[in-house]
Amino acid sequence: MRRSMQTAAVGAVTVVMTVFGSFGHAASANSAGVGRGPGSKPLTYVAPSSPGPVQIRHDEALRYAEQHPDSVPLGANDFDCRPGPRHPNPVVLAHGSDSDAYTDWAALSPMLAAQGFCVFVLNYGADGKPGKYGRGDMASSAGEVADFVERVRASTGADRVDLIGYSQGATVTRYFVNRLGGADVVNRWVGMASPTYGGTMFGIVPLLQLLPYSDRIAEFLTSKAVSQHMRGSPFLTALNAGGDTVPGVQYTTIGSRYDEMIQPYTNIALRGPGAVNLVVQDLCAEDQGGHFSMVYDPFVLGLVVQVLDPSAPSPACVPVPLGYGILDMMIASNS
Repeated sequence: MRRSMQTAAVGAVTVVMTVFGSFGHAASANSAGVGRGPGSKPLTYVAPSSPGPVQIRHDEALRYAEQHPDSVPLGANDFDCRPGPRHPNPVVLAHGSDSDAYTDWAALSPMLAAQGFCVFVLNYGADGKPGKYGRGDMASSAGEVADFVERVRASTGADRVDLIGYSQGATVTRYFVNRLGGADVVNRWVGMASPTYGGTMFGIVPLLQLLPYSDRIAEFLTSKAVSQHMRGSPFLTALNAGGDTVPGVQYTTIGSRYDEMIQPYTNIALRGPGAVNLVVQDLCAEDQGGHFSMVYDPFVLGLVVQVLDPSAPSPACVPVPLGYGILDMMIASNS
């Protein structure tokens, strides 16, 4: 019986993890930053500089990114930008797994820039596989974020930044804040669909964990970063040990009850002192969007703006159907 369950697990895991691991794009050496990561490992990231258009759909942004590698979302990476008194902290956006800055931020970046924020993005986490970001060891990726944040602070003259991470970007930026001294230079941290306590990834992780060496299998089929995001992974266990927040930073998570990757959805929430955990459906019941629609969901983007600027008006509740965007993203990523 166990052998048959393991055989079924291998088949299911291969199909779903391969689809999930295919959200990648062609890369180029455009405005790379170079520094030292944990353990003095050399690190590189890309600060894209070729502007792309505003997008309103995740799959359309993905298609554009595949045709225009290392595009920068409109409004981002103006290193001549100087924060004003209304928004004194530059905002750094970190993308998700097997993705890039343009794919995930082509809606939010122009929205923030139009409201007077200085916005910056990077493509982090390359692991040597051509055209892929958000794949490498997340501790090293956090070192890349640290390096980039220092570049942003030096350019803008700002003492602190605000961080917004989507999916893996939330984990990577929180590692920087909690483990690499980022709390000294970060005011607000916002995690959108944050895999704080790990994901089941369409229910595949419990099947995968029936197999020996499940983390190695996940890494082989997808990436190191995805294997580190599995519920109960040693990486997340270590990151959350002793408390999932540190003093001095304002933490906010924004999650959905219908997140396809992170179940139970309560795994998104932080448990440390002072953390604010927002559930989309508690605020807008008609919005049933999940993981993949979140960074193009008007209501969610409005919540992000309000977290950064509490004086901003509350966003209008816009209906989103259950499962919206999943099939479109799968088609776009495999076309």
